[in-house]
Amino acid sequence: MTDQTFVIVGGGMAGAKAAETLREEGFSGRVVLVGSEAERPYERPPLSKDYLRGEADAKPHVHAEGFYAEQDIELLTSTTVEGIDAAASEVALAGGETLRFDRLLIATGARPRRIALPGAELDGVLTLRTIADSEAIRARIESGGRLVTIGAGWIGAEVAASARQRGCHVTILDMAQLPLERVLGAELGAVYRDIHADHGVRCIGGVAIEAIEGKAGVEAVRLADGRRIEADFVVVGVGVEPRTELAEAAGIATDNGILVDEHLQTSVPGVFAAGDVANAQHPLYGTRIRVEHWANALNQGPAAARNMLGRSEPYDRIPYFFSDQYDVGMEYTGYATAWDEVVFRGDLQGREFIAFWLQDKRVVAGMNVNVWDVNEKIEALVRGRRTVDVRQLTDPGVPLERLGVPEGADA
Repeated sequence: MTDQTFVIVGGGMAGAKAAETLREEGFSGRVVLVGSEAERPYERPPLSKDYLRGEADAKPHVHAEGFYAEQDIELLTSTTVEGIDAAASEVALAGGETLRFDRLLIATGARPRRIALPGAELDGVLTLRTIADSEAIRARIESGGRLVTIGAGWIGAEVAASARQRGCHVTILDMAQLPLERVLGAELGAVYRDIHADHGVRCIGGVAIEAIEGKAGVEAVRLADGRRIEADFVVVGVGVEPRTELAEAAGIATDNGILVDEHLQTSVPGVFAAGDVANAQHPLYGTRIRVEHWANALNQGPAAARNMLGRSEPYDRIPYFFSDQYDVGMEYTGYATAWDEVVFRGDLQGREFIAFWLQDKRVVAGMNVNVWDVNEKIEALVRGRRTVDVRQLTDPGVPLERLGVPEGADA
């Protein structure tokens, strides 16, 4: 394969780890990694946490500066891909250059959703996706003042926590009644509301926003009920949308991302997708899943690389993500879009517990909060898909690895 060229479009975590894996697996051909940002690939979770607070020692790059040259990986930063010609196996770059490929990986990620509100273009209305975004928000935080986050998902909640830890006055606004309610449900949403309230953050749920007000810059956020929340800057965290334009223009099938099979191959043979942009058929769940979290990019990029080399290995990892807000750390394992109940094991009031989402008496997801070294056990419960005895599941005296009974048995 020394005469082959593998091109990776997207200079984030998934693309960087795919390039690394190609070399680790012995591929000796040409590897070209194309990224639109000036930065070499970096990790995104610190951008709302320690990097945002100015506590990190350095930028959160995936690899050391000399890695790409040492591995003979051609890293093209500040480079825009203008088109993909799947029939000709070519990628067109801005400026007229083309790259021929034998295999192509699309890892273009996602972009923050914008809000269609009067005042959304005012100076001081920010989103968080890049290092530059994080640095811009950090500069506002360091200037002090009042922050309003629009959206109480992970980005909104983590930015709010970081800003509050650095002394800002913070208000969280969301259409849902509780922070993170859409993802975690009301029980856990209430836990996170109380965590933020304990640290002096004002959470206002169940609201519609009418406008962002200001002259030279942000001055307030006006709610539909007439309330006016004063603000010096606003961070909008209302989710992301996958960057599928290149794939769509190339005739590659898309639907809430780029559609890929369990081997992460698109509708065009030899073209793969990974990371936030990939809507992948999952062997365990029997449906397509698009996951927007760090661990997915970390693991899916290498899986795609191995399949680009002809391994035909299905990607069946259980979704995983983590969050740190104040002194509360959590890990979530599983995929719960619907559930019958949420049950708890441990000290809910003391914020040292495990929450389990159950459907038909089976664990579909688990979240450990300030309880560590249990994720593999939670994953085993999710992957096993066996019915559990809820009394034992919620009893800290019963080891997690003993839970689960054979299919068809009474729980």
